[in-house]
Amino acid sequence: MSADVVLHPGESQESLLRRFQKIVQTSGILKEFKVHQRFMTKRDAYLLKAKNNARRNKRKNHSS
Repeated sequence: MSADVVLHPGESQESLLRRFQKIVQTSGILKEFKVHQRFMTKRDAYLLKAKNNARRNKRKNHSS
């Protein structure tokens, strides 16, 4: 995956940076990076655990 941006004539660097950030967000580069990341922060581990618990509880309550 790559995100290429080219400075258009008359475009400010702030505009270029905003365009780059938008491309990175929509392309899913950061999401892919986090999937392959080995170190998990305590907050990320907590959120993942909460997400999995919510999914499990939803399935458990839905099937009853």
